[in-house]
Amino acid sequence: MKYNKPWKSFEQQLALLKGRGLLVDDDAKALDYLERLGYYRLSGYLYSFRGFEVTNDENGNVTGSKRIDDFMDGAHFEDAIHLYVWDKKLRLLALDALERIEMALRVDVAYLLGEKDVYAHENRSIFYKDFTSRVLPKSGKTGHQEWLDSYHKNLGRSRRVEFVKHYLDKYGKLPIWVSIEIWDFGMLSKLFGGMVRADQNIIATKYGASNGPEFTSWLRGLNFVRNVSAHHSRLWNANMLEYVAPISEQYWGQIKPERAFFYFCIMQKLMKIICPNSTWANRFKTLLDEFPDLHCNAVTPNDMGLIDDWQSWDLWG
Repeated sequence: MKYNKPWKSFEQQLALLKGRGLLVDDDAKALDYLERLGYYRLSGYLYSFRGFEVTNDENGNVTGSKRIDDFMDGAHFEDAIHLYVWDKKLRLLALDALERIEMALRVDVAYLLGEKDVYAHENRSIFYKDFTSRVLPKSGKTGHQEWLDSYHKNLGRSRRVEFVKHYLDKYGKLPIWVSIEIWDFGMLSKLFGGMVRADQNIIATKYGASNGPEFTSWLRGLNFVRNVSAHHSRLWNANMLEYVAPISEQYWGQIKPERAFFYFCIMQKLMKIICPNSTWANRFKTLLDEFPDLHCNAVTPNDMGLIDDWQSWDLWG
């Protein structure tokens, strides 16, 4: 299908939004935001304020609905801005927790595997056979070979970093407890997924997961949240494309794993172990209380998957 939408100036973009019923209180400010954030990024926040077209059958029964271009009554441009700013704070809070989780897990993996081999990350014999032997049709490589490709790319980009240069010049390669410093969260989660079950279970148990595969799925989901947050994408009501199966433990079974709140619960579960004195949970609850007062009530914090009485759970106490 050929893309046939023409380029529009910022003024034309604003006129288009107004023509669809969006109320704009200050044209100059609105144009400034369009110039700094971009129409497409803001459209993700404006989407929730668009109206619906309902379809009925011959008896008048509702058979479905779909979003239309026109906005709901009372929707303001500034609603999208307030929502964007609030979501930015949410992303920064996620990154704060994920940094601590990533650092702790890097040490766990390097400590456990380093005892087996100084260069464990390059030793295919200590990983799960499927990770090192099964050829993936898309790349024609094994999971471990794909991981090594990512590792060597990062190594190449880091060659001028002082500690990397020192180890490469003196020893030719990096021991695992040094190499972890150039891994990203995706590499970490993928390598963990390739570890043998017994090794996974040792680390998973430490963090309250029932087993290694469950913890592996947590890491995949958290990596998705990390990527959304690091790339400044919409988080609060995002559909989690790498979500994990619901956890059948007390209230966990009530939380939707396709929504962000599920992963904030996982982050808090890990934070209580990694940083038990952290105020991160209180900052999350405070941020929820600061959800913007919008002109249009089509959007609420519940869109991120909140459920009743979540603040009373031991997890958030």
